[in-house]
Amino acid sequence: MRARIYQPARTAMSSGTAKTKHWVLEFAQTSARELDPLMGWTSSSDTQTQVKMTFDTKDAAIAYAADNGIEAAVQDPKKRGANIRAGGYGENFATNRRGAWTH
Repeated sequence: MRARIYQPARTAMSSGTAKTKHWVLEFAQTSARELDPLMGWTSSSDTQTQVKMTFDTKDAAIAYAADNGIEAAVQDPKKRGANIRAGGYGENFATNRRGAWTH
């Protein structure tokens, strides 16, 4: 069995970091998906792709994979730097603004 260990990124719709602190072990697909000719649904005989396991640390996920004979590839996250402006949020309402503020 092949698996992927990664730390999920935040959603594009939020600036929060909820659900990004844990590590996920997710199994790779081993068989091709099939298309049902009547309904058009996709299906697969591989049920392992439905399994997602979460761990508190990367080391715990790697140890679990090693103990159970799972060949796992680790993907380290790409960290973003903080976007902090000098004036912060108050800069939006500054009275010493050089130009007219428009949308």
